[in-house]
Amino acid sequence: MSNPEFLREGSAVEDCLHPDRIVIGADSEDIAIRVAGLCTPLAVPTILTDAPSAELIKYVANAFLATKIIFVNAVAAVSEAVGADMHDVVLAVGHDKRIGHGFLSPGPGWGGSCFPKDTKALIRIVANAGYDFRMLEAVVEVNQQQFARVVRKVEELLDGSLDAANIAVWGLTFEARTDDRPDSPAIEVIRQLVAGGAKVRAFDPTVPAGPALMDGVEVVSTASEACDGGGVLVVLTAWDEFKWVDLDGVVSRLRTANVVDASNVLDRPALLSRGFRHRGIGR
Repeated sequence: MSNPEFLREGSAVEDCLHPDRIVIGADSEDIAIRVAGLCTPLAVPTILTDAPSAELIKYVANAFLATKIIFVNAVAAVSEAVGADMHDVVLAVGHDKRIGHGFLSPGPGWGGSCFPKDTKALIRIVANAGYDFRMLEAVVEVNQQQFARVVRKVEELLDGSLDAANIAVWGLTFEARTDDRPDSPAIEVIRQLVAGGAKVRAFDPTVPAGPALMDGVEVVSTASEACDGGGVLVVLTAWDEFKWVDLDGVVSRLRTANVVDASNVLDRPALLSRGFRHRGIGR
């Protein structure tokens, strides 16, 4: 029997109590019906199927969402190339009820505990079955390229070189409202910054100041402290509290007023009015 979960980190309780659907896969119809009866109080669509189909539903859902994120990141690159505003593009596109606004937010790439393993698992499953899932393989590859695109934005603001640069980073977790860092896009971007010769001072609400995460990275206790002497501020996780940081204080602490907002969480007009050179995703 299979009863896959569809819980997001940071909102698992909400997702458990208010799921979009229940999926139950079993060889026995009687068992499937009995398990479905346990879910009756939730009053949501319930799909009764066989176990292989139930497992595939889980993988396909996450692979599709990963693909949607990669598509919107690619559109962000197109928006930058033609001078369009990605915010307006996704706002209008999302009003199409066939598409919706969910997972249409460009960013530094996807990571975490589900998308990386589920996309790779689906690729392996279908390969073993004799199907070449090149499209999903490309999704994984393009996601890796997105990390490098963020790094290039930092390099542009540093006149092409990361060597000996001091960089402030806000956000270490793979998304807000979780303390999960394995397979975090933020960590991968930081690795690439350090590999290029930069030194990083990082802040995340869930990570205490103390021992470095890796050579060249110092974790500090406040967002403002991370900015001390930085040549570029890089925002890698969309924590709401970053929206309310005193930008005048940030300017005074940075060596140069440069920002790469890879999560598009900051107020761009407010940044520009304070003299920041700004690079977002799709803006």
